[in-house]
Amino acid sequence: MATSRHVRVAEEIKREVSAIVANEVKDPRLGMLSITDVDVSRDLSFAKIYFSMLGSEEERANTLEGLDRAKGFIRSELAKRIRVRHIPEISFHFDPSLEYGFKMNALLRTLQSGEDGEQDEE
Repeated sequence: MATSRHVRVAEEIKREVSAIVANEVKDPRLGMLSITDVDVSRDLSFAKIYFSMLGSEEERANTLEGLDRAKGFIRSELAKRIRVRHIPEISFHFDPSLEYGFKMNALLRTLQSGEDGEQDEE
């Protein structure tokens, strides 16, 4: 069960990492991506940062490589911005929920257009 402190630390990390990636990391491999969630361990020593983006598998792999290369810089910037005793070790993971949502939306549109076509024929 997540305590309120875990939730607050995770939200703060999410907000700050989003700002750092958008404004301060100058890696061209990091295109349009968004930080979707942060999962912090119970002892606040590890943080899994989930990101989402649209693109091919190759672009996703390049983005993950760029994030891993910038991990030290991002963690040091977090240390400057967040007031906690120990900054957690961070790791980046792809979150496929955005792509899944687009696929479901496209399927719903095709079903809806199919139903409209059947009603027009009657």
